[in-house]
Amino acid sequence: MYPEEKTTAKPMTDPRRPAEPRAAWRALPVGIWAMGFGSLFMDASSEMIHSLLPVFMVSVLGVSTVTVGFIEGVAEAIAAVLKVFSGTLSDYLGKRKALMVLGYGLAALTKPVFPLATAIGWVAGARFVDRVGKGIRGAPRDALIADITEPKLRGAAYGLRQGLDSVGALIGPLLAIAFMLLLHDDIRAVMWIAVFPAIISVALLVIYVREPETGRAEARPPLTLGHAKRLTLRYWLVVLLGAVFTLARFSEAFLVLRAQDVGLQLTYVPLIMIVMNAFYAGAAYPAGAAADRVGARALLLMGLVLLIAADLLLAFAASPLGAFAGAALWGLHMALTQGLLSKLVADTVPAELRGTGFGIFNLVSGGALLLASVLAGALWSRFGAAAAFLGGAAFAALAALGLLLRRTRR
Repeated sequence: MYPEEKTTAKPMTDPRRPAEPRAAWRALPVGIWAMGFGSLFMDASSEMIHSLLPVFMVSVLGVSTVTVGFIEGVAEAIAAVLKVFSGTLSDYLGKRKALMVLGYGLAALTKPVFPLATAIGWVAGARFVDRVGKGIRGAPRDALIADITEPKLRGAAYGLRQGLDSVGALIGPLLAIAFMLLLHDDIRAVMWIAVFPAIISVALLVIYVREPETGRAEARPPLTLGHAKRLTLRYWLVVLLGAVFTLARFSEAFLVLRAQDVGLQLTYVPLIMIVMNAFYAGAAYPAGAAADRVGARALLLMGLVLLIAADLLLAFAASPLGAFAGAALWGLHMALTQGLLSKLVADTVPAELRGTGFGIFNLVSGGALLLASVLAGALWSRFGAAAAFLGGAAFAALAALGLLLRRTRR
């Protein structure tokens, strides 16, 4: 049985399914919107910093692209490892909100460290603690979305949160550019301004997110590895899919470096993330809603095709325009795949083990991201920027071929 079969078991005319995307978003709980806007403000804060951070590390602090790749990969790996523990803990306690708020709070506390940094150790430390916060909040938040949303609306719920998250990632670089112009390229001052949206994010989650009043307190499995045996083969296939997709897509820090590499001025480097996140934000909710009605395999294959095209455009870009086109396709790839993979995880794990399921999924994906980012940095340093993106395209092509062969065998 394949991961997408559950999504295709019912016809599109099923009266219990939303008739159109508009009806779906109207039916979503307030907590989903609160988590979405919380993600929006936190991502706006983060991207104001991170859209400038790779250039800051390379140009101001003088580190290599290998170091950038290593820091980004390790940071994401830390987040992935912690998601296992926080997800399992949320299952055991029967509570998810407190862990989610703690994670967002840690991320907010790291924001002032970046403008204070005078050496790469400061940046790396703040980046790692920021990812600790992400690791703590990720699995409980994703499990809580499934807890408070009807199964027929889960694709729309994950798509909405991803979409609002991407709106924040779009607003962040726009604000970075605006303040870079106003403050005459003073990167540190821009990073100070980024502290305020992070505070708003935490406040929204504290005030508006509510856990289900029933059904969680009784589900408290002990923290043992034996419960992993209750995770089905369909779930492990989704985990494998997530790892393969992550190996084909390394850290987005390399998009920022590529924009500068093809001649984009420092002040306008955040535009590359604006373009990527504009397409991500615009397509995430429609893609999530579509996942509630159609099979997953077609969406996954389409996402891989878009990633291959993005990598090729970025590899052979000779001007900022080519880099922008590649970033746009990269964003579409993210929209088609990220919310869908979250939905597949939620659909293939027992309700009382959702936090654990998301934690394991993100652990494996985080390890894959570490490997992909380090390899991309090494290829860039030794053979140039094109080699890094061509390597990503080759792996995405292999992943697409694997999906096609599995369909043929089926």
